Formats: sequence, structure tokens, C-alpha cells
Amino acid sequence: MSVEVTKVETTVNAEEDVENTATDATAPAATGEEVKKQKKPKPNNKKLRQAEAAAKKATDGENSETVNAVANGESKEEAENATNEGDKKSAPKKKNKNKNKGGNKKVQTDPPSIPIAELFPDGQFPEGEILQHPTPKDLPDDRTAKDRFTSEEKRALDRMHNDIYQELRQAAEAHRQTRQYMQRYIKPGMTMIQICEELENTARRLIGENGLEAGLAFPTGCSLNHCAAHYTPNAGDTTVLQYDDVCKIDFGTHIKGRIIDCAFTLTFNNKYDKLLQAVKEATNTGIKEAGIDVRLCDVGAAIQEVMESYELELDGKTYPIKSIRNLNGHSISPYRIHSGKTVPIVKGGESTRMEENEFYAIETFGSTGRGLVHDDMDCSHYMKNFDAPFVPLRLQSSKQLLGTINKHFGTLAFCKRWLDRAGATKYQMALKDLCDKGVVEAYPPLCDIRGCYTAQYEHTIMLRPSCKEIVSRGEDY
Repeated sequence: MSVEVTKVETTVNAEEDVENTATDATAPAATGEEVKKQKKPKPNNKKLRQAEAAAKKATDGENSETVNAVANGESKEEAENATNEGDKKSAPKKKNKNKNKGGNKKVQTDPPSIPIAELFPDGQFPEGEILQHPTPKDLPDDRTAKDRFTSEEKRALDRMHNDIYQELRQAAEAHRQTRQYMQRYIKPGMTMIQICEELENTARRLIGENGLEAGLAFPTGCSLNHCAAHYTPNAGDTTVLQYDDVCKIDFGTHIKGRIIDCAFTLTFNNKYDKLLQAVKEATNTGIKEAGIDVRLCDVGAAIQEVMESYELELDGKTYPIKSIRNLNGHSISPYRIHSGKTVPIVKGGESTRMEENEFYAIETFGSTGRGLVHDDMDCSHYMKNFDAPFVPLRLQSSKQLLGTINKHFGTLAFCKRWLDRAGATKYQMALKDLCDKGVVEAYPPLCDIRGCYTAQYEHTIMLRPSCKEIVSRGEDY
């Protein structure tokens, strides 16, 4: 800055010297008459304007005040001081501009409404909890997964499947933000339909619902008390959540068929804390025991041992907490919530082993009742049979309903409320016809004995080649 100002001052002084020299040189030689005729020399305004323009152009207009001050006869120091003061005034503007550039990242609203894809525009979604694979108890030799965490070969396999992992992590983040909002939203006195619709609308916004490319993986389960699973209200259901209820919230999200199956139990009365603690610890035990080459029966035995070490005291009576032996976790594949393998929650299950790059829902159910569930109440959950062969349909209404199911749900689970939302009408007979022919499978609510209480916790895990990722893990559970 000082170099540019000095140049202008030197130019102005040089012009004045030239003019003075010209005047002094002509004065002695002129006669009286010539002096009268001689015109007084005028400052070379054209050269001065050119000097000013050059200075302005060199400084891009930033130091125009300094140049003008020098040209008007002010000192160089005064001009520089004035320029420095101007720079200080303009400094905060530059700072704010940089701050705005760094603040372009979107922040989720409350209640959440911004799709997860917009919160992470680079396509890199948060990882879940990372654990090493355990050493299978029945394989004491080198056929274990203990060295996978540091194996470069296994890390390379991880990178090959990164696109799949990112899809599952995106669905998991939508699930996390939805459930954390719902934990604040749900209060006693709300109807179960109100709760389910708020949850499903929120999840649809966050996942960026787009046909079968992205959306909800199955209806919202909100089973109460002795009902352990597969209850969601049908249209007209007036059930209201009570202060003493034990409510299991089980819902799923998916991206391109990559499903997150995750659940938690919600209570308002602290007297059920031991029940929730038992089921949560049992689920975490199952997650810890699961891994590549681990037998499914070993996972079930570990879960039962932890679950049944708890008991619950209610109204002066003590109840042992039992694992519900005919409910279990399961493997997951694209667009198929139950893909063949089951993870028991009691001992004595199958000796089938978990394998690399499989996805599992590790879920446990605890009960103060018999520890055995049966079908009860009106059915609300349905799902098209993944392996159903072609069956000729005679009823036109059945063909139309099957077309609606294929378009909106494919082989993902659905409920009657969702059929209403899709525009289907008078479908009861057609739905029964599809179930009778084995095209669609009905999943009625599963209940223990009346008067008992059941709880559920569930997470989705990925058995990556190098490690085990609890992809749905959150700060809440």
C-alpha cells in the first residue's frame, strides 16, 4: 500500500518541478512586452488525472481516498492513517463473509423435517458403534475372526461394500433422529393412531420417501403391556396410551431395500425399570456375542442367562423375568426383513454359524408372564410372501389389490392404514383371498397372558469383514 501511495506523490512532485523549471527558464529572456503577452502556465490537469486513474486502477478502488488526499495536498502519513482506518472498518465484513461460507451446513429442525440426505450432502453418513468380532467358543484354532480388525485384506473388502454400508447408515440416521424426537413427543393420553401417524410422517420426511427406493420398511409396532409384537392400530382404533402402560415402539426404515430394524420400550412409571434394564442388557449381550463364525445357539444361550438373572417386584409381588422363547432375532437381506436365519433368545437353538457380510436384527423380549406368545386380537400386519409362486387370481378386486401392494410395498410389510393411504378401498375380501392363496402372509399381534408385562429392545448390526458395526446405535440406547 505504501509503495503505491509514494508513486503517486512522486509523480505529482515531478510535474510541479517541470512546471517551475519551465517558468524560471523563460523569465530572464523575456522583454516587458513579451511578459505581458506571455500567459501564466497552467497545471497539467490531464497528466494529474491520468496519474490518479492509474493509481485507482492499481489498487482496484480500495485506496481511492488515499490517492485523492495526496493529490489534494494532504501529507502521506495522514492519507495512510485514513486508509488504515477504512481497512479496519471493512475488516468485519470480510470475517462475516468467511463465517457464512463455513456455515452452509444445514442443521436439523425441531421437530425434525430436513431429509438426512440434505444434512450430509457428501454422502458420508455417521458410522455406528464399531466392535471387534469375538472368538467363537467352539473354534480354539486359527479359524477365528480375531485378526480381522488389523487385516489389510479385510479392510479392502470393507471398501468394496462401502456403498451398501452408506445406504444402511443413512437409514439408521433417519431412524435415530425419528425415535429421539418421538421419545420427547409421546405422552400419556395420546391415541395410538396419533402416535403412529406422527412417527411415520416424521420418518418419511427424514428418509426422503421415494416409492420403493426409500421409505418405511414395515408398520410402526406400538404393542402394549402383555402384547409383545405386531400390533399397530387399524382405522377407527380408539386405544389411548395410559400412564401405567409398557409400550414397545418398533419401526423400520430402508434405503434401496437396506433395512434398519430397531426397537425400544417406553414407560412413564419407574416401577418397570428392572424389566427394561433386563431386556436392554440382554440385547447388548446378544450383540456382544454375535460375530463371524459364531453359532446362533451360543448367542441365544448368552441372552437367556442375562435375561433370567433379573426379577421385577410389582405391588409387593416378585416376578421372574423370562425370555419369550418363541420370539427371536433374524437375518436381514434387501427387501426381506426375515431372510432365513433366526437368532434365538434362549438356549438350544440351531448351530448354524453367522457369516461375513450378513446383516442381523438382534432383538430380545422379556416377560413377567409365561414367556410364550400366541396370536391374539385383530390382525394389522401383512407382507407379501417373498418366495410365493405365481398364483392365478379369479377375483378382479384381488388383482387390483395385488397391483397396489406390488407398487407401494413390494415384499416389505404393510398394514391396513397404509392400504387406506395408498387409495385402496373395500379390500377386506380381496386381502383375505390373497392370504388364503399364500400370496400374502398375515402377522397378527403376538401376546403373552393377560395382566403380564413385556418389553423389547432391538438393534441392527453389520458383520463387516474387518469388524462388527452396530449401525443403529444411538445416544439413547
